[in-house]
Amino acid sequence: MTKEKSIVKGFTLAALACALLLPSAATAGAFAPSETIFPATTRGWISVANPQVFQESFDRTQYGQLLKDPVMKPFMDGFRAQLRTAGKQRLGKLGLTLEDLEKVPGGEIAMAAIEPQPGVLASILLVDTTGHEAETKALLDQVEKRLIEQKATKTAGTAPGMSVFQLPPEQNGSSSKPRQVAISSAAGALVVGDSPAVVGQIVATLKQGRKDSLASLPAYQAIAGRCGKEVPSSAAPLRWFVDPLGYAKVYQAANPPREKRKGPDYVAILGRQGFDAVKGAGGLVFFDNGTREAQHHTLVYAPPVAGREPFAIDRFDLAARMLRFPNADKIDPPQWVPRDVSSWVTAQWDLANAFASAEPLVDDIVGEKGVFDDVIASLKEDPDGPQIDVEKDLVACLGSRILVLGDYATPIDIDSERLVIAIEAKDADKVAATVAKSMATDPDMQKVESNGHVIWEMIDRSASIPKLEIETPGGAIAHADDESDPHHHRKRLREKEEKFLPHSAVTVAHGHLLIASHRDFLERVLATSAGEGGLAAAADYALVTGEMKKLFPKASALRSFGRADESVRPAFEMLRKGEMPKSKSVMGQLLNGLLGDGKEGSVRAQKIDGSTLPDFELIRKYFGTVGLGMESVPEGWYLAGVALPRSQTEPEVARRPATPVGR
Repeated sequence: MTKEKSIVKGFTLAALACALLLPSAATAGAFAPSETIFPATTRGWISVANPQVFQESFDRTQYGQLLKDPVMKPFMDGFRAQLRTAGKQRLGKLGLTLEDLEKVPGGEIAMAAIEPQPGVLASILLVDTTGHEAETKALLDQVEKRLIEQKATKTAGTAPGMSVFQLPPEQNGSSSKPRQVAISSAAGALVVGDSPAVVGQIVATLKQGRKDSLASLPAYQAIAGRCGKEVPSSAAPLRWFVDPLGYAKVYQAANPPREKRKGPDYVAILGRQGFDAVKGAGGLVFFDNGTREAQHHTLVYAPPVAGREPFAIDRFDLAARMLRFPNADKIDPPQWVPRDVSSWVTAQWDLANAFASAEPLVDDIVGEKGVFDDVIASLKEDPDGPQIDVEKDLVACLGSRILVLGDYATPIDIDSERLVIAIEAKDADKVAATVAKSMATDPDMQKVESNGHVIWEMIDRSASIPKLEIETPGGAIAHADDESDPHHHRKRLREKEEKFLPHSAVTVAHGHLLIASHRDFLERVLATSAGEGGLAAAADYALVTGEMKKLFPKASALRSFGRADESVRPAFEMLRKGEMPKSKSVMGQLLNGLLGDGKEGSVRAQKIDGSTLPDFELIRKYFGTVGLGMESVPEGWYLAGVALPRSQTEPEVARRPATPVGR
């Protein structure tokens, strides 16, 4: 999934939150800022301090206008109904509904996931109810009625105005989990949570806050300090924070699966491999900032291990050392990037260091020490294999710049999305020779001549969930029954590779190793000439670049550009047809992996009914352009992005093949 698609989806989710959840009135402060109230054991937090201004700023954007367009009403009505059902399933455990949250907030509304004890997860909702006392009282009466209907017993809590409801145990996995709901309403604040002890602590610190708060964490302070200075005084941002690995661990412990799923425990693996160096991530989002429809600022807080230099190769331990993204003074799309692509991303990544750091991670994932070295040695020494030295013949010949181009072919179907990954080659001739040697030994790769270039195309593959791959594309696999044999390791890794980019095509051109999801898109890239004017010459790209230079006036490690309409259209059409779970795109495969049942070959049910969505051309005008940048900084990585309204200066260019090659 490309970075700009993530931006579009992030903005869309924030937009829906505004339209469907936020109240219409706000006044200031019945309690201290929520980040000073929630404890330092907070693993996730989201807050809007001024919901009214936030809502109004969103309504002025094209995203807000999109949700209000009459052609969207049938879908939005159905979507709201589905959200209500989902909300009842989740908030219903607290006796709340989504409609309740629209009635009572008068100031800040905040939610937090807290770990009061190791492996215990508490969910807390904190709402400033100033000016909504009558609505709050009516809500509390309704909540009590709902909980009693769930056979809850009511007792007095430890804090003033607090009630505790004990509900029948809920079956969770192989054990019964006790259920409690604690509610407190006093002094203009509503506190609701599933832990009476935590709710009591929150109530006790509403006015003065606490010393060991979320705001006291170095990660939070670094994020607030770096991102907060980017907010105009007129903006009302949505702010957020998460301890990624900490939240994943406690969520995993608190929500064991009903059926034990096979495969590695990635949360535990990341912790063992040094990725707990990422102490936190967070930032803010706000809307309608002058010419910008939306804007976000994020800091991933990952300071170096004590005693080490911020940008050194050994900044982190073990596999986490691969997280090295050097800044560059200039990052622009090369002239061969087609003008009409949906998206473009360029990132700086120390590939040589990443390769050197991959061994412990791969071995940990496979569950057997020495697997990585066995595979690399097999590729070099196996008489039936390509006999290439991956580190010397390939990795050492590559640079540190990686490009990802995204687009789609028409007519749109489950196999329409296109991707090209381009890796800078310092010695293009040697890389080409290595690729040819590797591909020539693989019976499932065919050689094709196109635009004066040799393309190696994969044949007879079928798509599934994408998996981690470390093997050079094209390596031949010999059968081995002995699992300790290097052949077996190579076979297992290749089987996972086959499921990702099943129609892949590879070549070396324009000074880059090019790996494409489909040959037709690769041939478009090869056919683009400097005289035609590539993406860098497009007017809408120039507008986004101008805004990004204001956010990143110096060096950066990543830049991206996306046309939101073209980026979302394939998913929109698949959603409209009810075929999103069948999509063979990288995004579709990721969704199947995250939302499916984990069983090989099964197709998940589509979660959202898109049958009432309008024709895309009726709403295309609401989608503009997006841009993202990232700078490696001493304390981690700083990211910022913008969404601009639709440009009227760049005419649409249609060069997508109507009958794609290699489908």
